[in-house]
Amino acid sequence: MLLFGDKTKMIEPERALRGRDQRPFPVPDRHEVLGNPLTPPFPDGFETAVFGLGCFWGAERIFWQAPGVWTTAVGYAGGYTPNPTYEEVCSGSTGHTEAVLVVLDPSKTSYEEMLRIFWEGHDPTQGMRQGNDVGTQYRSAVYYADDRQREAVEASLAMFQEKLRESGYGEISTEIAQAGDFYYAEPYHQQYLAKNPNGYCGLGGTGVSCPIGLATS
Repeated sequence: MLLFGDKTKMIEPERALRGRDQRPFPVPDRHEVLGNPLTPPFPDGFETAVFGLGCFWGAERIFWQAPGVWTTAVGYAGGYTPNPTYEEVCSGSTGHTEAVLVVLDPSKTSYEEMLRIFWEGHDPTQGMRQGNDVGTQYRSAVYYADDRQREAVEASLAMFQEKLRESGYGEISTEIAQAGDFYYAEPYHQQYLAKNPNGYCGLGGTGVSCPIGLATS
């Protein structure tokens, strides 16, 4: 495998690995904790969201624990290589970040609540790293599904940036982009910390609260 030299810089699309036409491994049928499917079709009226906030093991857990979340899955988003493997993503040669797909029931929670969890769950000012995890695969990212989500992301970023500055933090480096393909990660990564309760979780928030609307009752 050709390894990209600097894992803290995004690889150019023309240098990314070619990937493959089909997923090289299956996706589990059911969520280890919530018991619902990981793949579409999802129930009518439910909403999807995609976030990157560092190592996806711990990131997925904070979302599946949130009220109103129907299912979650980990995968790779924001890159160039179709159907990548974990090893390829770790090489820095695909352009992907480790991401969490969240499916939520709007009658029990809201996209804004997911954004609050996202912002408070990590430090979005660290660029191409999260804590001791260094590389483009650990960058902070929100991939929005439509204009409503985009507007909510931009509004929440502005609010949280103000609070971070007041607490001495720098500029938010979170990537905000239209959602593209979400490639499911290998089966052993799915709900990893449910299967391995003492497993690694490198996430750490800033301790700053995001002033965004709370979940609907």
